[in-house]
Amino acid sequence: MKLEELSITQIEERQLQLEKQYAAYKSAGLSLDLTRGKPGAEQLDLSNSLDGILQGFYLLQDGTDVRNYGGLTGIPEARKLGGLFMDLPAEEVMVGGNSSLTLMYNYIHFMMESVWLAESQVSNATIKFLCPVPGYDRHFTICDAFNIEMIPVDMLDDGPDMDQIERLIAQDASIKGIWCVPKYSNPTGVTYTSQVVERFAKLPTNAGNHFKIMWDNAYAVHDLNDQPDQLANLMDAAREAETTESIVMFASTSKVTFAGSGISFIGLSQDNLKAFETFLSASAIGPDKVNQLRHVRFLVDAAGIQAHMRKHRDIIGPKFEMVDNVLSQHLGGKGIARWTKPMGGYFVSLDTLPGLASTIITMAGDVGVKLTPAGATFPNGDDPRNQNIRIAPTFPSTQALRQALEVFVVCLELASIKQLLER
Repeated sequence: MKLEELSITQIEERQLQLEKQYAAYKSAGLSLDLTRGKPGAEQLDLSNSLDGILQGFYLLQDGTDVRNYGGLTGIPEARKLGGLFMDLPAEEVMVGGNSSLTLMYNYIHFMMESVWLAESQVSNATIKFLCPVPGYDRHFTICDAFNIEMIPVDMLDDGPDMDQIERLIAQDASIKGIWCVPKYSNPTGVTYTSQVVERFAKLPTNAGNHFKIMWDNAYAVHDLNDQPDQLANLMDAAREAETTESIVMFASTSKVTFAGSGISFIGLSQDNLKAFETFLSASAIGPDKVNQLRHVRFLVDAAGIQAHMRKHRDIIGPKFEMVDNVLSQHLGGKGIARWTKPMGGYFVSLDTLPGLASTIITMAGDVGVKLTPAGATFPNGDDPRNQNIRIAPTFPSTQALRQALEVFVVCLELASIKQLLER
């Protein structure tokens, strides 16, 4: 029954119950963390055989010794592996270090130095980026680092609001790009439909020169069931639309093997890739090719990736089920929250009643349960409705996750009741 349909007496009785529970949590000395989407130790253990896998054999098929300098675009075998993650030919892939975020930062730096700053000076206009929200805070941090103005756009059930995006681009030539997490979006879990992908491929024709679609496919292989979402191939659609120069794709093994020592990928047209390689050559001689070879020997091929990710699914799938079960049991039907049940990825996105996210997060923190800060899923940390909370279930143990969720639902309902009583 919705809380707002209860009598004042019933609401006040429920408030007393929740306050007793909250006081008990406060005296329990909890220390639980749901802040970041990190793999748990059990997931990391799945890749322990990376250590020693080369067995002293460091040569590639062409005889190259990976222990030496060179190979800025990555070893051929790793470029082919990256192509499996991004559905691209190997010649359109560059392999980087353990973080795709580094590649994103470097690519924005490349565009700033090569064209965007000059264009901005000529037009006397601030460089702008479109940011689907709720979205990924690290993307926003990169924009902040380069003083790029961020324009939020709404995330719908089929992907970003394309009508809004197309209208903004048509109105403002200073918009130079858009951030996207197209499969199992962070944090909503939405996968862009094929119709949305087709519209993305055509965006650059209305955006002028040097517009970039930053296609961060971080969860390309992170499915939670046997009927995974299917993401259409943006680069193929861009070939038809003749817009491939505007497509910049990313992926990594950060949540596949070792989060802190994986490999990352960037996908570009061959001309774009050559220009980016030239830009990087002033600051780098070559990546960690030994680690690239380790990953090639460990994951092998598409079947190997799929088999490995099923092991991840067996570990984290029950955690996502637990999140939905606890939220449904304690909040379902009360009209005070709505949340996603993603088919993959690393997060659950929950919306409270407007104005309550920061209060709930503070309440949870005061009893030892850390959550991602309110507003983190919006540019500049500003959620205009103050209602989105990102839940990251993967890192805690099952027991710790359940305990954190039980605290969270008490905080959410108690804050909601207090708001209702203040009306």
